[in-house]
Amino acid sequence: MRFLGIESSCDETGVALVQLLPDGAARLRGAALHSQVAMHRDYGGVVPELASRDHIRRVLPLMEAALEEAGVDLRAVDAVAYTRGPGLAGALLVGAGVAAALAMALGVPALGVHHLEGHLLSPFLSADPPAFPFVALLVSGGHTQLMRVDGVGRYALLGETIDDAAGEAFDKSAKLLGLGYPGGPALSRLAQQGDPAAFALPRPLLHSGDLDFSFAGLKTAVLTQVRKLGPALAARRADLAAATEAAIVDVLVHKAAQAMRATGLQRLVVAGGVGANQRLRAQLDERARRAGWRVHYPELALCTDNGAMIALAAAMRWQAGGWPPHGDGWAFDVRPRWPLQALTPAAPA
Repeated sequence: MRFLGIESSCDETGVALVQLLPDGAARLRGAALHSQVAMHRDYGGVVPELASRDHIRRVLPLMEAALEEAGVDLRAVDAVAYTRGPGLAGALLVGAGVAAALAMALGVPALGVHHLEGHLLSPFLSADPPAFPFVALLVSGGHTQLMRVDGVGRYALLGETIDDAAGEAFDKSAKLLGLGYPGGPALSRLAQQGDPAAFALPRPLLHSGDLDFSFAGLKTAVLTQVRKLGPALAARRADLAAATEAAIVDVLVHKAAQAMRATGLQRLVVAGGVGANQRLRAQLDERARRAGWRVHYPELALCTDNGAMIALAAAMRWQAGGWPPHGDGWAFDVRPRWPLQALTPAAPA
């Protein structure tokens, strides 16, 4: 079966075609992505109305590009998947509306996918896919969670952030350092030139004994250092960026290792935009080497929001019996707030 996936939850428009092979494996056949970063940069963040309008302009040309890369005619698509939530309501409605209209025109199912489930399952498209069960570290701009994953839709929350997510900590700290938007990648690039030990920044909840996270206090500590430095910030910006990145990564690695010990599992999956951070990957790989477990990452191109992860999640749920033959029908809604653990299993345990 061929699944067309449409992602429009925030500031990326992504369309991709994923095919289920006879042996049960999934293969990415074609993908196209447009980022709205340049459009939102002048505003210092995502403007929801502008995001929605840009999705409308981009989605059909991107679909044509993805199908052309795949060498597949639109009429050969067997199901159309879209991001149902969470995300910006207006942006979600664009993808949902286009997907339902396409599905109705083609006479195929329309499938509403959870955005975070897409991220969580995206490593199954990598060259080194995981196997169930595993611990998942979901780290993105708005989410930081540790989950136990026993199958498609079988998710147990182990811990989550009680305030800012790791991606927000990167972005807000970058803004304090005057790095502009989007701040996280800019901070990580600058951190490569700095000394991570130059500033003693806190590691919130590092030894709390649970698997929850907190990054708001770290942002406050960065603000305090910026004010102390004053005009000297320009000369110390790289060091402060490196120290900030190190603090965030130390907490993520410590909590992930704690979750591995608590569950006794041997596989960790890292997904979401922050999963592309090279310091995080290096430290997790080293911790895994010492502890004897494995870490699986999506390909770098699949760390950001994209259509491939939506098509894949739909394909895996379909394969596991997660939808009736008609899918969700052609009526649609969106869920801007939608807890991942609220999803039902795709098949009986």
